[in-house]
Amino acid sequence: MSVAADKDATRAEGGSRRQILDHAARLLRNGGYHQTTLREIAEAVGIRKASLYYHFASKEEIVEAVVNDGVRFVHEGVVAALAETESAAPSVRLEAAIRGHLAALHGHGDYTSASIKVFNFGAVPAPESVRAVRRSYEEVWRRLIAELQQAGALPAERAPDVLRNFLLGALNGSTDWYRPERHDIATLAREFAALISPAGA
Repeated sequence: MSVAADKDATRAEGGSRRQILDHAARLLRNGGYHQTTLREIAEAVGIRKASLYYHFASKEEIVEAVVNDGVRFVHEGVVAALAETESAAPSVRLEAAIRGHLAALHGHGDYTSASIKVFNFGAVPAPESVRAVRRSYEEVWRRLIAELQQAGALPAERAPDVLRNFLLGALNGSTDWYRPERHDIATLAREFAALISPAGA
């Protein structure tokens, strides 16, 4: 191995896995799956393309990690918000979950936006780990919607999966128009909650 390669390996092994993912998330957010190349990621990190392989076997593995992290950040935010409102009224828990989703969605913008943008991996089916991570997060909302319907905070006759997809689609769609200087997360969460849940439920 050359001296240059040795230096690259040292940098790659010195904790830059997260640095690689940070740059990959930014590039994927802006360019999408097909437009983002391993060469671009390596150049953004400041290492040789070959050094990426110390951490990742392929571009697909990098994309998989970015997508999973994007979902994980939001998942953790919502679970934490629900844990803090465990004994609260259903409408309060709904608003807290929405606020947790929005805060994580926009607090980790490169990862979450990349996750939304490249979920289908181009023409390649999403890896099982990506589908499993997303299913795990969706299950949080399935349980919450069941709780809210049972409590009368959401109409019992509405299909739970439709409600979940509608709400998550609307929340994720805010990546197109949300600007921190124009919008307050807490206010947006109240507005979203009011749109789908009767006042005072």
